[in-house]
Amino acid sequence: MNDASTPFVLQARDSRGVATLTLNRPASFNALSEGMLGALERALGEIAADDSIRAVVIAAAGKAFCAGHDLKEMRATPSLGYYRQLFERCGAMMLSIQKLPVPVIARVHGIATAAGCQLVAVCDLAVASSEARFAVSGVNVGLFCATPSVTLSRNLGRKEAFEMLVTGDFIDAREARERGLVNRVAPPEELDAAVETLVASIVAKPRKALALGKALFYRQLETGIEAALADASQTMACNMMDESALEGVQAFIDKRPPDWKR
Repeated sequence: MNDASTPFVLQARDSRGVATLTLNRPASFNALSEGMLGALERALGEIAADDSIRAVVIAAAGKAFCAGHDLKEMRATPSLGYYRQLFERCGAMMLSIQKLPVPVIARVHGIATAAGCQLVAVCDLAVASSEARFAVSGVNVGLFCATPSVTLSRNLGRKEAFEMLVTGDFIDAREARERGLVNRVAPPEELDAAVETLVASIVAKPRKALALGKALFYRQLETGIEAALADASQTMACNMMDESALEGVQAFIDKRPPDWKR
């Protein structure tokens, strides 16, 4: 059982600047209660203000990754104002993940349902255990997963996303990879190694280039192609003026490894 002294989110970081946030309410399947949302808001805010962070991994304790909103907590306060505030707050927390200047990887070892599936979808990358399963199951209790639909429809094809939303059915990790919800799938005993392979590749790159690229990547998705290309051209020009890019190009010309100052 969890008690009041147990952190909702465990925070750790290694010598490379890789931060790991572990959802830590296994008894409630790491539901996004008000307490969990508050802990994630604070942790993500600290990461956003720390220029030494290079990548973030979001993991979870217990059998589940995240079961979505805390339905018992929601049912205890049946008012439109409360529900608006709750869903807006959760949406803002999700958006803050996308706004971080570093890549965020979901490490999914168990089920991810409803807003928990949304959490996987909003992360930049996701690595799943072959035992993980995914669903946007609110419709099964009469609640269409409207907010998860926003990120889900930006990961999957429209018909695949809509099918999940109107049926509430689970898909397994293999299907999630085929549909574009996760990047990689590994056996449970190899999950950490698969996450580390991705992390190591990321931290080997210049932080500024990844920050510029991530911001551009999400901006251009929401604009027309002409505006997107103009934005991308400006971003690449600015990136090229950065010391890390100048060094990287020179190293390529010199046929030597780049000596990046991070």
